[in-house]
Amino acid sequence: MRKRALVVGLGIAGMAAAIGLRQAGWQPVIVEKAPDRRRGGYFVGLMPEGRQAAADLGIRDHLHTRNPPGGGKAWSLNRHGNLEPGLGFLHQPGDPAAVVRGDIEAALWEGIGAHGAGEPIPVRFATRPVEIDDSGADVRVLLEDTATGAWRRESFDLVVGADGMRSHVRRMVFGPHENHLTGWNAMICAFQLREQVPSFQEADSIISARAGRGAWVFGFADRPPTALLTYRTEDVEAEFTGSRIERLRTAFSDMDDPVVRHALDSLEETPDFLFDSVHQVKMPRWSRGRVVLVGDAAWCLNLYSGMGATFALRGGADLGRELRDHPGDLAAALTAWESRLRPAIVRHQHLARVKQQLFVPSNRPAEAVRSVVVRLACTVRERKLARTRTTEERAA
Repeated sequence: MRKRALVVGLGIAGMAAAIGLRQAGWQPVIVEKAPDRRRGGYFVGLMPEGRQAAADLGIRDHLHTRNPPGGGKAWSLNRHGNLEPGLGFLHQPGDPAAVVRGDIEAALWEGIGAHGAGEPIPVRFATRPVEIDDSGADVRVLLEDTATGAWRRESFDLVVGADGMRSHVRRMVFGPHENHLTGWNAMICAFQLREQVPSFQEADSIISARAGRGAWVFGFADRPPTALLTYRTEDVEAEFTGSRIERLRTAFSDMDDPVVRHALDSLEETPDFLFDSVHQVKMPRWSRGRVVLVGDAAWCLNLYSGMGATFALRGGADLGRELRDHPGDLAAALTAWESRLRPAIVRHQHLARVKQQLFVPSNRPAEAVRSVVVRLACTVRERKLARTRTTEERAA
């Protein structure tokens, strides 16, 4: 009989883990507390590790990418309102694949369904775990159907918590959120724009970053851009009171530039946006007994890192690989899986602190340093492009 696994969460990390489990010969079941799928979403730059993981999971052919030619143009709007060449997310080493979250979600949905390599993975919406008991021969989980209020107890050989930064599974098995969430005194708001900032090309990326605040527009080849507004605050809890949009307007009240104005006006008409505080999850171990955490529930690299989706995919692919390599020893498989992933996760958690200064400088000196770094990076990039063009012309 195949081993059963409960995957809690229908996000990128959850579906990737479910496919990895199926590849390892397990029988996964996904539960999702929401009544339906979460489509659309914010900009994601999928790095080479993420693209390889997508191939390993068998979803690469379902994944639609949206890179503008050459990475597109990026512009930086300085404090005086002048435009300068900028450095966009797609211009960093590794040639990230430009997608929105929904592109990865749709590819994974195909992968767990009838078009995946294997039998479809069942998904139960409006369902959440209420109790997790790992004290017996298997993991006994009490599940609640939130639509009907019905409860049902089932047995599994493994429970995978893939239910996000404020994971319900993590809280039940590993303890309160306060034990694992690190505060960054910052807020983010990510959303889809209906149209590009006026006077810019459709695929342009535009950055306006000041001390304590940053506005980013990410351009695509074949759809309107997405926006990210981020700011620092000393009172995170206060930011969740009252109107989210008014909080943002207050935070950006003295940044009267076309990027901020367009983003805030667009937000007024946006039905779906992500507004949240910034954290990372840090834990000494991502598994306990037959319960393991993946993705944001385990490590939450956060949006500043730009690596969240990449490692959500890689986490699921690697979990399946280790379960295949250790078919009769779950503890050894989970230990090997964590040993494989943790060094890279820790490195990118540290790098996210540096990247935060690029997204939202902490003060005026940091803003000035950021501007110098971006100018130097743009100069280096232009020289490399010029050398490439010269080489291609000579070869022709």
